[in-house]
Amino acid sequence: MSLARDIADLASVTTRLDTVGASSGALSNRNMLANGAMKVAQRSTSVTGIGASAGYFTVDRIKLNAALSGGGRLTASQSTDGPVGFGNSLKLACTTADTSLAAGEYFIIQNISEGQDVQSMGAGFSDAKEVTISFYCKANASLTFCVNIYKANGPLHVAKLFTVGTSWQRVSITFPADTAGSAIANDNVARWYTQIWIAAGSSYTSGTLATTWTSYSAAATCAGIDNFFSSTSNEFYLTGLQLEVGDTATDFEHRSFGDELARCQRYYSREEAATGAAYKRYATGSWSSTTGFECLIPLSTPLRTTPTLETTGTASNYAIYSANAVDALTSLAITNDADAGTDNRAVAVAVTTSSGGVSGEGGTLLGNNNTDNFLALDAEL
Repeated sequence: MSLARDIADLASVTTRLDTVGASSGALSNRNMLANGAMKVAQRSTSVTGIGASAGYFTVDRIKLNAALSGGGRLTASQSTDGPVGFGNSLKLACTTADTSLAAGEYFIIQNISEGQDVQSMGAGFSDAKEVTISFYCKANASLTFCVNIYKANGPLHVAKLFTVGTSWQRVSITFPADTAGSAIANDNVARWYTQIWIAAGSSYTSGTLATTWTSYSAAATCAGIDNFFSSTSNEFYLTGLQLEVGDTATDFEHRSFGDELARCQRYYSREEAATGAAYKRYATGSWSSTTGFECLIPLSTPLRTTPTLETTGTASNYAIYSANAVDALTSLAITNDADAGTDNRAVAVAVTTSSGGVSGEGGTLLGNNNTDNFLALDAEL
């Protein structure tokens, strides 16, 4: 290979490095948001009837914050439709229209960050940095929506409109540095909200859009947006969601499925029966009495905080197997057992049965001839 070719290749690499790390100086860990490629969906791949309340329904780390009392509803799903390089997206499909939103109604797509994960932008300091939000999207028609950042410290917010078309496109929006607000607490609490507003009543649209950092004003949140619930034909697809320091949207930071799953499991970890399996095994433990059983569920990823336990809602869908017998549960719950530690690397669960145990004997917590059983630990923001 010639010296000229070597020099040309080196110049090409240098240019790419300058582009990727021009503002943040990082070649990896640029994206402060988890699961931006919508790869992980531990709860479900499709949920219908969303619109009355907020929740994490399908794709991990994406909260659908809704308050639609008038009846607007949608189906959220993990789609396999995506731009080149993306295998998944979040798809929202309007199933019940609401053409006249009440003043206080809204629907927001949110990714919420802990304070300790957004320190690099230096918000609240004189040398704070600009931040750029980028994503790929498409819809069934041309629609105008709003990206709004809400900073809990203050609180402050800033917003910009964008228009989505019928083909996949990348939207990139740079927001000014927050030099006047207060510093973001360096903790594991919800401090930064990356939000896409797709519907809102006059309480959130009647003011002048807050295009610079300002004290939170509901009326200035998303003035000028269209109403996603105007027609049951409306669809919106989203993927490649990225939040990074600097004034440039760099290439989306693709991570492996395993990496994204671990990041998601800090907030939500779910184990469930395989298709057709009725006796999923969850943990081993021992009887503390003839009706009480305790076990410790180890975690591959430490949880953000002490979780809540999610089950099917029916205790008898679970059982303890010991001494060649299966004893259905009458209750199960997380216990504050000190032996579980304080770093959320394991969770202690206490269960009860009507009878059957022998104090001191071991056993296994499992599904009780139920193919829908699961156990989930929720530590979401």
